[in-house]
Amino acid sequence: MRWLLLVVGAAILAVIAAVVIVMPPSDEPAPTASSSTPKPSPSDPTPKVPEFTDNCGTFETRERAPYAVTGYWITPKSNPCTWRSQLEEIHSVGGDTIIRIGYGLQFRTVSDSGEILTRDGELDSLYKACEEDGLTCHDAAERDLREANPGNRIGRTYVYRTDESFGANLFRCPQMEHPVKAGKRIYYRLLTQPDGSDDATCDFSGKATSYDMILVAGSEEDSLAKLLDLGDQFGMRIFPALPLAPRDPKTPTRAYKKHLGTLTTLTRRILQDYGVRFANRDSLGGVYQPFEVQMADTLATNPTLEVYADQHTIVEQELGKPILISPYMDARRRVPFGQSPKQVAEAFKALAKTGVGIIAPQDSRGTGKVGLFWPDQRDDEVDERLRPVVGESTYGTAYHGSTRDYYREMAAARAEMVAAGFQVDLWANVEAFEPSGKEPCAPQGTRGKTDKKRLDQAVTMAGRYVQKVVSYMWSDFMTCGTPSLEKEITTDWRRPIAVDAIRKARDVQDGVEVRGYNFKDSTVTITWSGGTKDLSVPAVGWLDETRQEGLAEGMVTAWVPFDWTQVPAGDWVQVTVKGPSGQVTTEPLHVRIVT
Repeated sequence: MRWLLLVVGAAILAVIAAVVIVMPPSDEPAPTASSSTPKPSPSDPTPKVPEFTDNCGTFETRERAPYAVTGYWITPKSNPCTWRSQLEEIHSVGGDTIIRIGYGLQFRTVSDSGEILTRDGELDSLYKACEEDGLTCHDAAERDLREANPGNRIGRTYVYRTDESFGANLFRCPQMEHPVKAGKRIYYRLLTQPDGSDDATCDFSGKATSYDMILVAGSEEDSLAKLLDLGDQFGMRIFPALPLAPRDPKTPTRAYKKHLGTLTTLTRRILQDYGVRFANRDSLGGVYQPFEVQMADTLATNPTLEVYADQHTIVEQELGKPILISPYMDARRRVPFGQSPKQVAEAFKALAKTGVGIIAPQDSRGTGKVGLFWPDQRDDEVDERLRPVVGESTYGTAYHGSTRDYYREMAAARAEMVAAGFQVDLWANVEAFEPSGKEPCAPQGTRGKTDKKRLDQAVTMAGRYVQKVVSYMWSDFMTCGTPSLEKEITTDWRRPIAVDAIRKARDVQDGVEVRGYNFKDSTVTITWSGGTKDLSVPAVGWLDETRQEGLAEGMVTAWVPFDWTQVPAGDWVQVTVKGPSGQVTTEPLHVRIVT
């Protein structure tokens, strides 16, 4: 697997230039970068054994149908055997990265008797069992604080639920902070400064102070430890979720600054615990910050970026692993907040400056906020599956640009940031669903099943601009419907996917270089207004299957000779690739020469 932050060389600059315009690659010198931003190990994870057996059954750890998408989001499941089945399914189609959906820190009020209330003012049953000495955990904590100083009190109360179990390093001051066992739950009582600092003296008897209480509802068994063990067995890397910031009640798309101090403390405590227990685990790839933001040129003023920056600092100090974020794009022209590719590129720079190590923008095709089309298709009618979002329209009328335009501009922004010393990777998060469907895949919402043809198209549009392709999400979008998307990939994984073509001479011969997946023993077909040419790669060209730094895993490079003088200047040319079994790329590349 291609891991973070490979030196950006001349090839990256060539990639940025070669979008849909066929032109010679750039030979500009490579920028260099240095940064303290942590990055994963460059070595590939490897399964321990071909299969393993435990109480949940026997599970095979070999890849059977490796696909271009190599990472997936998954949701927490209470059944421990579900983890094994999911990782087996994901790894069988080439997945080597798991990103976990997480939970949020929530501000709560308490009743007169110290019971935690829901946001609707009802008794929250999840925290009812937390008792000490016949008192609620809230009242017991306040009692202990007042014994240290009668003027002490709990000013604000927060809750956080998880299926993880933590060690002693979660606590800073054991005389006031400790676990509380109640049935199958373990509650963790934390008492913190409202500004996000931790008093190293643990002196609660000095000046009377108002403290924040964080009550964590955890589990007897640690789901993350189990997931990392499975990561070792399957040869995968895991990105657990950091606590999600409370949302601003007036603008729910933003983090609420009022609570960021407490969020910082909780994040620090959890990562201190991870740092002791998991820092040397190869299967821990990094951490995922699940608070989504829209990529816009005004993003630099969004307080959510303070969350990213604060948490990056803590992660770097305590764990030495990268933070992954997955913002979304909106390219729609008919909404006031639609953004152009240039504006999204500015947002990429603002995000990179927070120190996050991986930015995996959602391609936003699944939500219908961005379309998949080429420049010569701007006057085409949008895919009918997009009409619930943008209506009956042409691509050019509906969108500021295509997914490819956005990833190209972000790749250019990444090169600029790396040259400035920021180490950051650009991943593509291709959404494996449709805006709606007759049979919604998820338990909540209307998102429907997509198909492999459309997913291939999304991979094509991400081009060679990204270092990895991941997808939201495995459960339930890859497994719903008949046949499921997982089944479609398993039966059609050998089909070539071409992502980019540029004019490139080799020695004295003019030709075309094509990059993509599954090109072994393939034929490149070039079609233009004056004719069609089939060129066998093994017969007249060459194939380089060496993994190249900065490109997604599994991507290869083919070259075939072609005389471009026979193509009229400005003519749009289509390039397809056919495998030895006859399977042809479902999405042709659209390229042209500009003189």
